[in-house]
Amino acid sequence: MTDAESLRLPEPHLQGELAQTMQQRRSLREFAAKPLSLEMVARLLWAAQGISSPDGLRTAPSGGALYPLELHLVAGKVAGLPAGSYRYDPAEHGLTRIVRGDLRPALARAALNQSWIAEAPAAVVIAAVPRRSTPKYGERGIRYVHIEVGHAGQNLLLQATALDLGGTVVGAFDDAAVQRLLELPDGEHPLAILPVGYPR
Repeated sequence: MTDAESLRLPEPHLQGELAQTMQQRRSLREFAAKPLSLEMVARLLWAAQGISSPDGLRTAPSGGALYPLELHLVAGKVAGLPAGSYRYDPAEHGLTRIVRGDLRPALARAALNQSWIAEAPAAVVIAAVPRRSTPKYGERGIRYVHIEVGHAGQNLLLQATALDLGGTVVGAFDDAAVQRLLELPDGEHPLAILPVGYPR
């Protein structure tokens, strides 16, 4: 082929379950007033950062397997789970409550008043601790952290689609406000908010 030539590729096969899920995934910003089940939340969190092998590797690739990401579930309407913010522990596949109460309206305000965020039964905030990556990779480790956020977020959204849920990635928010709201420790920074729920 010369530089001026083009090649039409074979048609993609869309019969597989993963291909169909990818085809159906769309950003969702209107949610039904229906709670999520705890099982659904477990599957969403596992898809983003769960342990997927006996040696501790996770569902999303991570530069040097250093795993700088932290997931925070902001739960408002999750059956069997009191409203509040929870830190996900991949090793235990469990949750630890950090802040009590329904933080969804405050999270929506921190996200530049995107009020629809408060309508989602839950949101997952992906935060990161860059110093887990930078000792090995220097400043380039910051780039690897951002790449990993994309992998984790897409995993979560594909799992949501497979569960007949929907969501989207929100990047417009006041970092310091979200950090205070979730009581993140020093050195941990919020990078993305993913509200999730049933389509309206």
